[in-house]
Amino acid sequence: MIEYLVLFLSIFVLTFGLFAFVICLYSDTYPKVRIFEEEKTFENDKGNKEKFPSLDDNPTLDLSVIVPAYNEQDRLPKMLEECTAYLEENFKDNFEIVIVDDGSKDETSKTVLEWSHRLGSDKVRLLKLVKNLGKGGAVRRGMLVSRGKYLLFADADGATTFSEIAKLNLLLAKIENEDKHGLVCGSRAHLESDSIASRSLFRTILMFGFHLCVTMFGCKSIEDTQCGFKLFTRNTARILFKSCHIERWAFDVELLKIAEMLKIPMAEVAVQWTEIEGSKLDPLLASIQMFKDLFLLWLRYALGAWKIVEKSD
Repeated sequence: MIEYLVLFLSIFVLTFGLFAFVICLYSDTYPKVRIFEEEKTFENDKGNKEKFPSLDDNPTLDLSVIVPAYNEQDRLPKMLEECTAYLEENFKDNFEIVIVDDGSKDETSKTVLEWSHRLGSDKVRLLKLVKNLGKGGAVRRGMLVSRGKYLLFADADGATTFSEIAKLNLLLAKIENEDKHGLVCGSRAHLESDSIASRSLFRTILMFGFHLCVTMFGCKSIEDTQCGFKLFTRNTARILFKSCHIERWAFDVELLKIAEMLKIPMAEVAVQWTEIEGSKLDPLLASIQMFKDLFLLWLRYALGAWKIVEKSD
């Protein structure tokens, strides 16, 4: 009996070791960001092409709002109405909205350009990706061309009321350290009991399973990692978005895991959130992908296959 147990453990260790070796062999130590020539410029309000700035440049605005969008021609206008109304009242001309069209097949880009021509490309800019990258890839690409001292990413559906930015700003001002690092997450954790009551048992099980995997393999200090409403200082955004590898739904967890590893100040604050119809997320397929990504995320950082870009300037 003992011999069989030893044999089983030996096979398990060898198999895991081989798997770990393959993971290291085929993992890019630092993320590779492929930028097509067409993605280096944006169309200004006069119809001319201008070169995008870089996150490595000094900030020239107070706030950048990055919005990933895939087939969002129907939901974007309402979100932009609310967003621009709030920002113009509270930030005057000191903000920009960068909409990242993540390879949409509808008229998302046309919708954004109409707003850009109306309000001016200093306020609304379109970054049109040649290929679909996924939400994480789209957010990262938008962050890398932003001009703000502070950078917020928000979902295209407008599920979180934009006036909640004030809460995130206030909390970030309290936790930002001397090195200008800090990150605040909007949170829907306070809504969880109501959410469970209206969810099916299957979706509730998936939710608790995901939370458990996040705690085990990802981030331990933020309760709601998936709320699409997060505010970063520019220095923090430089490190996190230059280091982040995951381009799909689990990218939030990697960002927060990196921030934890670097001891970047983090906090979360409850925000007003409403579920908006039109989600393109398949809960089962997304959960399988997330569980896989979370385990591989943990493994790759544990093995040192993935490294962190630790210089923010």
